[in-house]
Amino acid sequence: METLGKLAVKSALANPNKLAVKDKDRSFTYKELLERAHALTAYFHHKGLQKGDRIGILMPNRLEHIELDVAVALGGFIKVPLNYRLHPKEHQYMLKDADVGLLIGDQALNDAIGIGTEVETLWVGSNYEEIIRSYIGFGFAEHVEEDDLFAIMYTSGTTGNPKGVMLSHRNMIAGAVSLALVCESDYDDIIGHVAPLTHGSNFLSHVAWLYGLSQVVFDTFEPEEFVNDLSREKVSIIFLVPTMVNLMIQHPNFDPAKLSTLKSINMAGSPIAASKLEQALKLTGPIFAETYGQVEAPMCITMMPKRELGSRLESCGRTGLFVDVKIVNEEGNELPDGEVGEIICKGSLVMKGYWNNEKATAETLQDGWLHTGDLGWKNPEGYVHIVDRKKDVIISGGVNIYPREVEEVLNMHPGVKETCVIGVPDEKWGENIVAYVVPNGAQLVTDEQLLSLCIDNMASFKKPKEIHIVEELPKSSYGKILKRELRNKHEEVKA
Repeated sequence: METLGKLAVKSALANPNKLAVKDKDRSFTYKELLERAHALTAYFHHKGLQKGDRIGILMPNRLEHIELDVAVALGGFIKVPLNYRLHPKEHQYMLKDADVGLLIGDQALNDAIGIGTEVETLWVGSNYEEIIRSYIGFGFAEHVEEDDLFAIMYTSGTTGNPKGVMLSHRNMIAGAVSLALVCESDYDDIIGHVAPLTHGSNFLSHVAWLYGLSQVVFDTFEPEEFVNDLSREKVSIIFLVPTMVNLMIQHPNFDPAKLSTLKSINMAGSPIAASKLEQALKLTGPIFAETYGQVEAPMCITMMPKRELGSRLESCGRTGLFVDVKIVNEEGNELPDGEVGEIICKGSLVMKGYWNNEKATAETLQDGWLHTGDLGWKNPEGYVHIVDRKKDVIISGGVNIYPREVEEVLNMHPGVKETCVIGVPDEKWGENIVAYVVPNGAQLVTDEQLLSLCIDNMASFKKPKEIHIVEELPKSSYGKILKRELRNKHEEVKA
């Protein structure tokens, strides 16, 4: 029976003097990391926190994320990672919903988070280091089972209040083993983090404890500087969202030679256009390992290894190690190969449910099957192709149109950086197709060129009725395009 805490301890005992984690200011060996984590557990226990109590974590990328994971795992606590870019009201909702007993935050965010005095706070950058020094040599370890909760991670809240996804040690280890396989991890790898450690990159961090790997934490993403950082730190595995990949490869000073130490880029978080992925592969070679997942089933519902991605650009891979996957219709019946339906999955990767939300849990988890809300189809070899989000399908003239299909065509234009296609109300057709396009500056992009692309590559009824060329698209702090916000802005302009 494994837990994250056991894995971290095994790594520390086997590699006491090896670099465990570093950021721009500090570095700790595995021995030091374990000592600091034990000190934190002693402090938490002294504060009266018990197994199952929630500890909020609110900070940008810093190495404290890594040691707090170890401390939470050893003490049987439950971490509640908060995205520091969210609005203070969103923080307040999550802290209250999860009944957080202690918040560990970055001192620099003290005036910005607006949390008040309701939750006791330990500030990194203030008394945090003093507390660790005071408790070095002490420790507290709880008996933890693999089905105990390790984290409550909140969804983005695109449809109402965010929901707290309950993830167990079993869920996290299933994700880590899956990522280790698809990224072809080995004992000499160095894992980098530039995407938020409150979200996707955190799942990759636990791969380090399977092998005793070093981790490097970067606090900001600036494409040119980031590539230099990867080269300097000899990072071999990293998690990136497609937005970061696009910004990196389309930067005028991008030098693929500086990625020579990079073995695997785990790309996930949102779909990437096939044309943009093809461009990335031409520049970098086969270093992308694509995964598809959700917070409710972290990272690896499907897995596409590097060696296959170049010949299967429009697929997100085959079923992951710790899930079964089916494509079903509205009645829940499994569909034959080639037919579009909802992607559902079941297995050790799938969450235990939503915190304090039995209704949402019952709607999403049916007989143990997670209903993802994503539409897709399988080919006879088992490769899954995602069509779109179920709620984003455009129905025009009684016909289903998948925005991603239109986006794929628009992204074929060499002057296009990224696109977003939405449906807007129309009295005659029900909905009209509207496209928003961001140029990359490489060459001129016009409405006429984009419409011509659509006419040449898909049925006429799928082409956009309107095309808006804009400087940027609204995005979450995780790099996902916010379609609801774009629809609202479009309606405001038209009003």
